[in-house]
Amino acid sequence: MEDMIRIAVDGPSGAGKSTIAKAVAQRLGIDYIDTGAMYRAIGYKMLKKGINVDDLEGIQRLLDTTEIDFSKGDIILDGQVINDLIRTPEISKQASSCSAVGIVREKLVDLQQKMGGAKSVVMDGRDIGTVVFPDAEYKFFITASPEERAKRRYNELIEKGQKVNYDQVLADITDRDHNDSTREITPLRKAEDAIEVDTTNMTIEEVIEYICKEMK
Repeated sequence: MEDMIRIAVDGPSGAGKSTIAKAVAQRLGIDYIDTGAMYRAIGYKMLKKGINVDDLEGIQRLLDTTEIDFSKGDIILDGQVINDLIRTPEISKQASSCSAVGIVREKLVDLQQKMGGAKSVVMDGRDIGTVVFPDAEYKFFITASPEERAKRRYNELIEKGQKVNYDQVLADITDRDHNDSTREITPLRKAEDAIEVDTTNMTIEEVIEYICKEMK
């Protein structure tokens, strides 16, 4: 347990957190936990069940019967791999909305803390260094300009065969930035002791090298 490390990677939507965190975890030989995917999974299930974000009783019943796990790079919701199903603009909006619901955050933060309390992990999200693991051994805040983040997300969705409009992707990212940073419950913010990395003009490999160098 003395050798166990937690690496917190926070930042706004589309900054490349997941890609960076996953690569760093692979390089270090430790597990990667995509907390954003956990909120997307809840949002996806809420949409499927027709549960509104204002229906707290319905959300609680849903949470009581929900299992989320990670295996070999897949996120598994109630036994089903849902990787591509939760990577749509609609689910992004739903994830942002449900992440502002107290009982949802309480449930998922508890799961995240249990995961990071049992083994070394790289965990990315919006409140890892401030709420989930304020005592993490390493903290990084990954960001980029809204335009660059929109371009990356647009290209990602196009490669997956989805029909999207760049201006709409940019508007969605701007809206989510506002929602995430102004919500009452654990808003997006950089931890005071986190290292900020602006990836606007950096390649993925450059960011990975920078983070690994800082950790050394």
